[in-house]
Amino acid sequence: MQLKDISSPKDIRGASVKELEALAEEIRAVILRQVSEHGGHLSSSLGAVELSIALHYVYNTPSDILIWDVGHQAYAHKLLTGRYESFFSMRQRGGISGFPKRSESVYDPFGVGHASTSISAGLGFAIGRDLAQKNNQVIAVIGDGSMTGGMVFEALNNARQTKQNFTIILNDNKMSISPSVGALSKYLSKLSVKHNSSLEEFGKFLRSIPEHIGGKIREIMESGKLALENMANPGQFFRDLNVRYFGPFDGHNMQELIETFNSIKDLPEVCLIHVLTQKGKGYELATTNPTKWHGSDPFHIEDGSVIMEKPRPTLTTIFGKTLLTLAKQDKTIIGITAAMLDGCGLSILKEDPDTAERVFDVGIAEEHAVTFAAGLACEGFTPVVAIYSSFMQRAYDQIVHDVALQNLPVVFILDRAGLVGSDGPTHHGSLDLSYLRTIPNMVIMVPSDENEMRNMIYTATQHKSGPVALRYPRAVTYTNDIRTEFSELPIGKFRTVFKGTKVLLIGVGFVLAKCLDAAGVLEKKGIKPTIIDARFVKPLDIEAYRELFSEHKVVATVEDNSIAGGFGSAIAEILAEMKNPPRLVRIGLPDAFVGQGEIDELRDELGLSGNGIAARILEVY
Repeated sequence: MQLKDISSPKDIRGASVKELEALAEEIRAVILRQVSEHGGHLSSSLGAVELSIALHYVYNTPSDILIWDVGHQAYAHKLLTGRYESFFSMRQRGGISGFPKRSESVYDPFGVGHASTSISAGLGFAIGRDLAQKNNQVIAVIGDGSMTGGMVFEALNNARQTKQNFTIILNDNKMSISPSVGALSKYLSKLSVKHNSSLEEFGKFLRSIPEHIGGKIREIMESGKLALENMANPGQFFRDLNVRYFGPFDGHNMQELIETFNSIKDLPEVCLIHVLTQKGKGYELATTNPTKWHGSDPFHIEDGSVIMEKPRPTLTTIFGKTLLTLAKQDKTIIGITAAMLDGCGLSILKEDPDTAERVFDVGIAEEHAVTFAAGLACEGFTPVVAIYSSFMQRAYDQIVHDVALQNLPVVFILDRAGLVGSDGPTHHGSLDLSYLRTIPNMVIMVPSDENEMRNMIYTATQHKSGPVALRYPRAVTYTNDIRTEFSELPIGKFRTVFKGTKVLLIGVGFVLAKCLDAAGVLEKKGIKPTIIDARFVKPLDIEAYRELFSEHKVVATVEDNSIAGGFGSAIAEILAEMKNPPRLVRIGLPDAFVGQGEIDELRDELGLSGNGIAARILEVY
């Protein structure tokens, strides 16, 4: 049996365990080759290969519903469900998604990309099945890192509503992206196969006592067994939620997984099966450093070296180093992230002895991170919450109710704003300017270069009269000329880059560079535009903008945010109150979910290149 011959899971269901084990090794080799050539999520998917095979072997997918949490671990699932031929197009423009996607395959019943959703979605499928009087199985696979998300416990609290089997697979590899943190992670790590085996042997002993010898003895010893379980077995936590717990099991033992799934799948209750897997299994470099290999750029398999080294530091690194400098000077600064110490640059502070105790990774719990920061702000600290733009969406109510309503000085750092590339629509940070603009008391800063970014971080930490949000893209630095001094920026004031006539071009953030490219194209047409670096999206210096608008025939706004409700909408609101406003051209991301692809490729396609911006202006000039 070869992977290339598998068109659906039906093709593996008659195989022997030995054949399945050989298939697992072939799948690992294909995943490793694909990610080494194109980048992607490596270590999680390598760790879930046997689990994927066993699930499709035992369960009758797609009739049985299989839901993956996040989707980082679903590469083997894709290979087993008819996507071998398209697998090497994954995460590329026009190729298959790096995550399960409903429109891509009937084997992807629920689209994912963010964490902690699978149990809630699975319960919806299970209740829908019950109401429709069907008898298929529903299985939700969730990683241990995703178990820290509050939605998980909301779902578990309601899971007993289903009248049939609903199976939750806890894939425990002892880490999410950054190492798993918090009490739950420690709680799960206490489990061991030896412990469960001991309890089972004790149970067998109790059952061997004849009834006529003395019921009282058995009663006492049964109570002792229950006490032992309550004291020593963290699985009791799930049982207290009326979820039947099984495990833990070796997630790489094909025979054990198949036997376990077969024995549990028809039980008419909610069951949680705890499996232990090794992140990065099959590639030594990934098992040694699973955080580094969670998400990877293309690399050489032999030694793990990156094929194209980034020529300069990332903006994430600039943020981390800047905040470290400021935190050493200001002891009130606190760093907070949600399972993204490395991804958001706070590992730089965590590794420094002067600031290590002032950095908190709360796990995949963005809502908690924001309200936790609000409490710190009430105590006189300056919390800096660093979270990816698309993940910050999950904490919108907390930003509104717990921070902005009380006008607390919390700083929000939104990394990965705008287009992020091959992770696609679940990860593009295309909505942050729109959803943050609606919030009273919020100051929104958008730097156009690294030095502006450093000054904005400084300004944000100095602004004690309310919340500040600062967003920047996934990118490397544009210059090596990083100034060391800080300047506090006047809130709401833009910066004039070049004074021209007739056309006013306003760049928001790092797309200012594309505005300069557009200016070069326009100058060849005899048009010398005024170029403005917006700096702020909220508040705006309305009078200064009105004066500018009165001097120009065309105003164009350029942003890597949705045109629905973004900076261009803010400018439209100002123009709507003018008697003779200039013509407005809003250039940005469409009011639609943008697909995957290289960032520059997507910008060209969406008209966010210099030529594209110039063409839009010439249409109305």
